Amino acid sequence: MNYQKYPTAISPLFVTIAALFVCFLMISNIIVNRLFTFAGLIFPGDFFLFPLTYIFGDILTEVYGFKRSRLVIWLGFLANIIMAIYFSFILSLPKPSELTNSDAFNQVLGSTPRIVIASLIAYFFGEFTNSAVISMLKKRTVGKYLWMRTIGSTLVGQVVDTGLFSLIAFTYLPFPALIQIMVLSYIYKVGYEILATPLTYAIVAKVKQIEKVDTFDYGISYNPVALDIEYKKGSKDQ
Repeated sequence: MNYQKYPTAISPLFVTIAALFVCFLMISNIIVNRLFTFAGLIFPGDFFLFPLTYIFGDILTEVYGFKRSRLVIWLGFLANIIMAIYFSFILSLPKPSELTNSDAFNQVLGSTPRIVIASLIAYFFGEFTNSAVISMLKKRTVGKYLWMRTIGSTLVGQVVDTGLFSLIAFTYLPFPALIQIMVLSYIYKVGYEILATPLTYAIVAKVKQIEKVDTFDYGISYNPVALDIEYKKGSKDQ
């Protein structure tokens, strides 16, 4: 089946995938500070959910291209900034005397701004690295070997993301525990990506079939702060 090599109008399916991406990212930022133990090891609360954001990021870049993926990443940043500001504002207001569980709200939501700051810094570098790597590899492989692109981009992106996030978000932990979380999180997220490869293949194939598009980022700028989302047909690779 022949697909367009450049996306056109933003579709309902693209909006749905983008909304799920932002949803998972926000939930992860709220719950990440709830650590849990398993087999004597410490894990962050976003352990099961956050890797899905990378899979969604891979799908967005693979199908719709780096420009559209960049737009969704910025939307996720904006949503998390708004969430952090609003949480801080509400928690700073006087509470009614009848509210007896205020400390619970402060404990759960009060750390969210720090977590969001850590997430924004880590995700800015990590997700843009992931998206750029998968886009560049797609051009190098002429669209072949999707597994190489998804796993390879995760190997690079998660080094940046996990390292920066852990160093900022978990500064209060003893150094051995911090290193343990970093190493385990990295191994788990990369392993998650590898195990999810068949599912990623299936979703990518289905989305491409529905959208009739398979974007190649020829002639684009990988500037993360650019806001251009349109593709010019006939562009040559830079």
